[in-house]
Amino acid sequence: QVQLVESGGGLVQAEGSLRLSCAAAGRTFSIYAMGWFRQAPGKEREFVAHINWSGLSTSYADSVKGRFTISNDNAKNTAYLQMNSLKPEDTAVYYCAARMRGGRMWMKAEYEYWGQGTQVTVSS
Repeated sequence: QVQLVESGGGLVQAEGSLRLSCAAAGRTFSIYAMGWFRQAPGKEREFVAHINWSGLSTSYADSVKGRFTISNDNAKNTAYLQMNSLKPEDTAVYYCAARMRGGRMWMKAEYEYWGQGTQVTVSS
């Protein structure tokens, strides 16, 4: 089992920045990759970014490329999502997720463990 706890959400003005954190506990040695997803009201949960636990591979949704950066600190068992140049359309609940195998990193169904989510609200 892996437990994930997100933090760092909040209210920010457009063009502002936030950094989300996701602390992992439990069988962290089994983690292959971590992902960030988000879900806006009335919409499907969508992929934002992923990072292999080695930190050597990342990917991003087109909507956040150049603005968001995913990273991790293995010593702290923590993944981060640095969000810059935020837009009102980035408003959503942000979830981190962990997966134990490779595959389609953008596919939410392939992630086994999920955090409880943290709200990000961007005002115009």
